[in-house]
Amino acid sequence: MKHEWRKKEKDLYLPKEKPQLLTVPKQQFPMLEGKGDPNKAEFAERVGVLYSVAYAIRMMPKWGTAPEGYFEYTVYPLEGIWDLTEKGRKESTLNKDEFVYTIMIRQPEFVSDEIVELAMERVRKKNPHPYLEEVAFRSMEDGLSLQMLHVGPYDEEPKTFQIMDDFAEENHLRRTDLTHREIYLSDVRKVEPAKLKTVLRYKVEKIGE
Repeated sequence: MKHEWRKKEKDLYLPKEKPQLLTVPKQQFPMLEGKGDPNKAEFAERVGVLYSVAYAIRMMPKWGTAPEGYFEYTVYPLEGIWDLTEKGRKESTLNKDEFVYTIMIRQPEFVSDEIVELAMERVRKKNPHPYLEEVAFRSMEDGLSLQMLHVGPYDEEPKTFQIMDDFAEENHLRRTDLTHREIYLSDVRKVEPAKLKTVLRYKVEKIGE
């Protein structure tokens, strides 16, 4: 039976339009780091490279290499961890050229370093790209986190973050760092900005009441 994250992992990927506290388990991702405005071509190229690796892993049985423990699954959504450079943090208005980010696509537990390398080798032969050599395969464990579904343009995310921040203050929670995670549930090429769905999430810790 195919593993579909939209059905099996709703708590992680399909929150409501209100703040939700959860514990995010250890997960593994091929990831790429970058800097600059995500509306520019470089960001889209990095996303394309990540998806080419993710689909090469999922399609392995089709080309005769079924990893041990393999099961049918839906490719997970693109995620990104976002921050600003020191210069960007000091500017009075948001300068998207000062964004620093790490984009990633989660992988099932059966995926290993060796499997990722096999997939990347296949991509190198079929669709070579310089960014492919920058892909790293790592595990992350966010732990206690606050998340909420944002519906609308990316530029309106501050409104949703304000709701999350108010919830955190009311519930004795404190952000543990300045980065945040975004999980993209919509294809920006096919969905109008007003209907884009994005999970916004940041790590928190409980503080004394």
